[in-house]
Amino acid sequence: MPPHLDEYFWATEVAPQQMDALWAQGWRHFGAYFFRYGRLQNHTVLPLRVRLANFGLSQSQRRVLKKNRDLVFRLQPAFVNPDVEALFERHKARFSHSVPEHIYNFVSRRPAHIPCRCHSLTLHHQGRLVGISYLDEGAQATSSVYQCFDPAYARRSLGILMILLSIRFSLEWGKVFYYPGYAYREPSEYDYKKRLGALEYFDWKGNWLNYEEGLAKPQPLHTKYSSDGV
Repeated sequence: MPPHLDEYFWATEVAPQQMDALWAQGWRHFGAYFFRYGRLQNHTVLPLRVRLANFGLSQSQRRVLKKNRDLVFRLQPAFVNPDVEALFERHKARFSHSVPEHIYNFVSRRPAHIPCRCHSLTLHHQGRLVGISYLDEGAQATSSVYQCFDPAYARRSLGILMILLSIRFSLEWGKVFYYPGYAYREPSEYDYKKRLGALEYFDWKGNWLNYEEGLAKPQPLHTKYSSDGV
């Protein structure tokens, strides 16, 4: 069992090497607010990361990439504009509880710089913004902060697509790890993260362990949605 820790702090400027160290100890952040906790509402929190040198695409992930070849993706310094805010409003309509007020629950008003270098990965279909993911960059690692997509495109698995594209960029930048965010040991709507290859989990004792060897089990379908970040 993980400790019943519930820790947080605020920081507006964190060096790349410090970001790596924080992610490696199970920390996440929304804007300048950093947090980590071992349990949440009867769920055991499971920090995850991908060891990029060992990552390979599965057949289902290849299908996701093929299905979305008509989309245009762009990477630029992280931003929020009216199109992003409108996309967020459409995205949050999917949630039945813990509905956030606005996207600034997850990113700062200066998302490209606070608390570290951050990128916006955007997806466009026929000129329309249909997905955005915020990707932090440290010295040796990257980490997804938050992503949202147009519910009208739900069948395209855009959440998985943005993770796969984030991994692609992380590899191109020569990073060692990619952090997709928390999942839970118990079945939840975050189980799609557990299907990533070369996956490791944090045991809350300071160790990162191979997920396939330690925790991988068939997971039942789960259809409830919450509005938490990735």
